[in-house]
Amino acid sequence: MGTTAISTRWALKGRGYEFCNCDFGCGCNFGGFPNSKDGSCRALVGMVIERGSCGTVDLSGLKCAAIVAWPKAIHEGHGECVFIVEPATSDQQIDAFAQIFTGKLGGLPWELLGPTFEVKGLVKAKITIEGSGPKSVFKAEGIAEGHGDTFKNPVTGEDHLANLELPDGFIWKKGQCGQGTFRAEASGISVAAEKSNWILYDFDWNNG
Repeated sequence: MGTTAISTRWALKGRGYEFCNCDFGCGCNFGGFPNSKDGSCRALVGMVIERGSCGTVDLSGLKCAAIVAWPKAIHEGHGECVFIVEPATSDQQIDAFAQIFTGKLGGLPWELLGPTFEVKGLVKAKITIEGSGPKSVFKAEGIAEGHGDTFKNPVTGEDHLANLELPDGFIWKKGQCGQGTFRAEASGISVAAEKSNWILYDFDWNNG
């Protein structure tokens, strides 16, 4: 008897680095629709998995990322995605990620996000993180780079900190918000924006 979604349990806990082309805060978080200049949703999302597993496959300590581009709102579909993993990631771990992130095993947020995009490719690159908090920098060597920064007080120029809480959020519950500049390109997908939405958050996802 084949493995089913019910028999394959997965769980991922860690930190997310979300850069997108929306205005600050991201309209998708408030009304479900992007507030970018052209109404699209284009993003670089990095993930550092502190603890994770899928069935018997250990995913703890891995870093990965996704380059995603939807022409309109995420829930309207027709998106494209390229996944990035580090060179040392095994085939078994890649297969586990593929099943989780495309929503085949159920569980939020991927059972909702996965069906909205077509996977265009998988690339391997060294992933590094510099800085900390809202001033973090997420890099996938030769492919993607996102620079986070705080908001700035318009009078004094000093850091202006802001958090966003979503009690019913299915991707994250509390995020540190700021302004980010990012670019990413792989497998025919290219995304970029300057001083647009950037959110740093902790995630705790599973299908249990």
